[in-house]
Amino acid sequence: MKSIRHIIEYCLARILLLFVDNLPFGISCLVARGAANLWWAFDPRRRKVARDNILRSGIETDPKRALAMARGATQHMALLIVESLRSHQFLTGERFRDHLEINIKPDVLAALENPDQGLIMASGHFGNWEIAAHFLSRYKPVVGITRRMNNPLMEKLVQSRKSSHRFRPIPKRDSNSARFLEVLENKEILALLFDQHAATHNMSIDFFGHPAATFKTVAMLHLVTRAPLCFGACRRIGPLKFEIFTSHLIQCPPSGNKNEDIRSILNQLTQYLEDAIGQAPDQYVWGHRRWRD
Repeated sequence: MKSIRHIIEYCLARILLLFVDNLPFGISCLVARGAANLWWAFDPRRRKVARDNILRSGIETDPKRALAMARGATQHMALLIVESLRSHQFLTGERFRDHLEINIKPDVLAALENPDQGLIMASGHFGNWEIAAHFLSRYKPVVGITRRMNNPLMEKLVQSRKSSHRFRPIPKRDSNSARFLEVLENKEILALLFDQHAATHNMSIDFFGHPAATFKTVAMLHLVTRAPLCFGACRRIGPLKFEIFTSHLIQCPPSGNKNEDIRSILNQLTQYLEDAIGQAPDQYVWGHRRWRD
């Protein structure tokens, strides 16, 4: 049964890609929204998780409005896929200036422009992180963590459609424990999404006022390597219009208490993420189980 489901998923994806590749962008977005609505109709468990997460965050207190916001977030994910697949059409050369508002803090820009320095860019599942990676690769190569898809046919399809910009994926689980350090030693950008549930090597950090198991990796890498660290995100502000913004570089002089330093960094990053979500809550992936108590 699993292999049959994989084949069906693959065939549907190929059909959708046919539309995305050959239709005008606006029509492609309509098709993507339709596909998102279809998925929404047939996945009640994920609907409930997304709605309950929104209510728990306090961003919305009315269950009906929270459900509508969750549906909007599902449509956002579909648009993210279309935008990412078509990004080479509007981010190549100087055309990006018509589509991006750039609000990168001066200290972060200095790190990006320094060929002798790597950078840790921390973010969450907010906005379009693929567009952000595409833009940042103008400065230096971007390396991000990926998890292999459960469907091997879909994994092969996704890899074949990866954009040609300077983005290098590394597996989430790998025998090379030093792979993150190597990225920074190569003076590249290490892009890490820190907002999924961390089953191991975690620290409990409040996310919208509720404890959430949070990966310590991003904070530990900064403390060990002293590579500059910032928060960054890419928010959709209109059709094919995005704002890329960052925090200032995170400042955390060693206090002598490693756990407290890690907590301080993660609290800062989480606050930046909460602020970003507050600007456009329907551009956050509410469907994953961030809280598991």
